[in-house]
Amino acid sequence: MKGRNARPVKFSWFIGTMTLCFLLGTTGYAFAEEETISIADLKQGLDTVWILIAAFLVFFMQAGFGMVEAGFIRAKNTCNILTKNFLDFCMASLGFFLVGYAFMFGDGNAFMGLKGWMLTGVGDTASGLPLYAFWLFQAAFCGAAATIVAGGMAERMNFKAYLIYSFLISALIYPIIGHWVWGGGWLSTMGFMDFAGSTVVHTTGGMAALIGTIMLKPRLGKYGIDGKPRAIAGHNIPLASLGVFILWFGWFGFNPGSTLGVNNGGMDIARVAINTNMAAALGGIAAMATVWIRFGKPDLSMAMNGALAGLVGITAPCAFVEPWAACVIGLTSGIIVVLGVELLDKLQIDDPVGAVPVHGFCGIWGTICVGIFGKEGLGGLANNGFIYGGNPTQLGIQMVGSIATVIFVLVTMGLIFKVIDVIVGLRVSRTEELRGLDIGEHGMEAYSGFQVFS
Repeated sequence: MKGRNARPVKFSWFIGTMTLCFLLGTTGYAFAEEETISIADLKQGLDTVWILIAAFLVFFMQAGFGMVEAGFIRAKNTCNILTKNFLDFCMASLGFFLVGYAFMFGDGNAFMGLKGWMLTGVGDTASGLPLYAFWLFQAAFCGAAATIVAGGMAERMNFKAYLIYSFLISALIYPIIGHWVWGGGWLSTMGFMDFAGSTVVHTTGGMAALIGTIMLKPRLGKYGIDGKPRAIAGHNIPLASLGVFILWFGWFGFNPGSTLGVNNGGMDIARVAINTNMAAALGGIAAMATVWIRFGKPDLSMAMNGALAGLVGITAPCAFVEPWAACVIGLTSGIIVVLGVELLDKLQIDDPVGAVPVHGFCGIWGTICVGIFGKEGLGGLANNGFIYGGNPTQLGIQMVGSIATVIFVLVTMGLIFKVIDVIVGLRVSRTEELRGLDIGEHGMEAYSGFQVFS
């Protein structure tokens, strides 16, 4: 027995010794490798992970937009609006990759960038981040701007026309405005501040929706002979509610992610996050209270749009204001969205989901709020807002930027929609609109065996 066990014991001892040597060697190698990693490398890695997580959250907002818009329209057009939301991000990714990023962040002049087509010749980093991580975050923003228009022009727009629009706003219009503000353009030089996109994303998308829905004209039956609006109820409020919660969740990537890094011990991210949340909460409360007072019922759809309005309103000033100011901004945004919906109905501008009041009107308001409530030093703001000593400098700069953006979008998108109308036609036929765009445009139904003809 002793003789038989001798060799296994010696063999086991040999294997154990070699394993120990291997582990000690690899551990020493690992320690040596760790010693070569600098604090700067660790910070860039942390910043990269943060910006990618934020990009994923902003991408998920596409689902939120899809659910909100689908819930607020009729069942017969659900597949159509979801297809538009889906293809929005596809077209935005393509357009922003081919030329959009170059127009927005490439070297050029005060109006637009002129280098970086298909991400060539722009280096490996941008804003201290790996180029591809930075591009993905910005592409997600581009997709969000494009998809705003789908809701405002819902239930009657030609799908081919929509695809052309989606590519052009992503490749040209949005990037040029982005260059003005975030790419070193003329507004940036003036000191204009838009931390996360009340102007660049929401005013752009909202004003494009406004000119588009004006040119498209109202849905059949929306306004009576006397000019009074008729309610066209959305088919699935639970779906819309889910969409609002997804958007609220995604906004924690949209706004805090715009810090582009974990700076100041995370204090900047935390301030932006709490401001984002409080504005949304107060926006929902204010819109519900306003519509309750005016019409006698606490309407859920208006409360949801109020929360989105608060989110849009705080997007520009979220890094520059204190939480109490975020509450005021959200509250006023909630009131603005209710009054905005009423104004559009008086003007017979048919916006099925409230895209123009939420994104357009509240995007303008949020931009101006930087010049009213902004506090010098917060987020790098150079001037105090108007409430701090009555200094109108930042307020004036913000108004110039907002007005310039509104005019540029209305003119350029008006021309684009006109050309598209001539080429393929903006609006579907009367028969197709009555039957529903799901069948007419896509040959399928969102809800199998459930087709509505009126």
